[in-house]
Amino acid sequence: MAKISVLGAGSWGTALSVLLNNNGHEVRLWSRFQEEVDTLKQTRELTSKLPGVHIPENIDLTADVKNCVETAEVIVLAVPSPYVRGTAELMAPYVKDEQIIVNVAKGIEEKTLMTMTDIISEEIPAAGVYVLSGPSHAEEVGRGIPTTCVISGPKRETAEYLQGIFMSPVFRVYTTPDTLGVELGGSLKNVIALAAGTADGLGYGDNTKAALITRGIAEIARLGTKMGAHMETFYGLSGMGDLIVTCASVHSRNRKAGYLMGKGYTMQQAMDEVKMVVEGVYSAKAAKSLAEKYDVEMPIIMEVNKVLFEDKPASDAVRDLMIRDKKVEAPMLPAQTRGFEKNI
Repeated sequence: MAKISVLGAGSWGTALSVLLNNNGHEVRLWSRFQEEVDTLKQTRELTSKLPGVHIPENIDLTADVKNCVETAEVIVLAVPSPYVRGTAELMAPYVKDEQIIVNVAKGIEEKTLMTMTDIISEEIPAAGVYVLSGPSHAEEVGRGIPTTCVISGPKRETAEYLQGIFMSPVFRVYTTPDTLGVELGGSLKNVIALAAGTADGLGYGDNTKAALITRGIAEIARLGTKMGAHMETFYGLSGMGDLIVTCASVHSRNRKAGYLMGKGYTMQQAMDEVKMVVEGVYSAKAAKSLAEKYDVEMPIIMEVNKVLFEDKPASDAVRDLMIRDKKVEAPMLPAQTRGFEKNI
């Protein structure tokens, strides 16, 4: 049994707290807001986001960040990506050398273009920072529906230790050394999901969504490999797996926001309607900046930015994607096979 503090009492933090408690660990769940803690203690349920998911009595609910950090063997940082840096700053005075922090937020900081683990490491250099990611909606994890994720970080032994902490009959965890690939896949898929949701809102069909998913992962992989990540990661759980679930699921806040924009909502109106942090909106500008920095062609990402921030009609964005110059689907194939001398 491990002493685990989960910082962030939103849907994902709450679902992971329930999972870890069911795995036999001693769990504290922290919120920055005492009023939220008091409500959760009374209801033992996050009624607005996880209705029907009971928070067991032995999960300690608290607003005391000092106690949460100082007593934990493992800290799970589960605040939305825009709040990761601020929460890391709040934690920093109480973190011990080599204390394990597992980030579960998905995003890229717009101003610095840093991943979440890089931000945490910058704010808390003494910590050992890991990431848990994959196709994992909180609504399903909280209800014990079988889910599979991947964990990555600097030390294999610690990653395997964390793998054991999270694994259960309903939550399978793999390990990988490719932390950058895991974080890029988890962050950039949210931007593609906005596009997929917008296509749904416009009334387009499965053909369109399949194209956005497959061409979207091609864009993510192009950028990721240029930055030093491994191609295989983008066709695994934290890449293609997370992209599929985020583009297709009714639980996806990014898809829902895109759907509303396809129906004519403004970006702000869509975010207000979703009532949760739409991390794809925050990552879109960062993704565009990374594409420009590394000179990588990412047409879907660029069109999403135009819809979000330049008021371009979504239907025009789809049309412009369709009428671009002719391309080879897989330019990484050997040149002689692209000449069609062989059957491939």
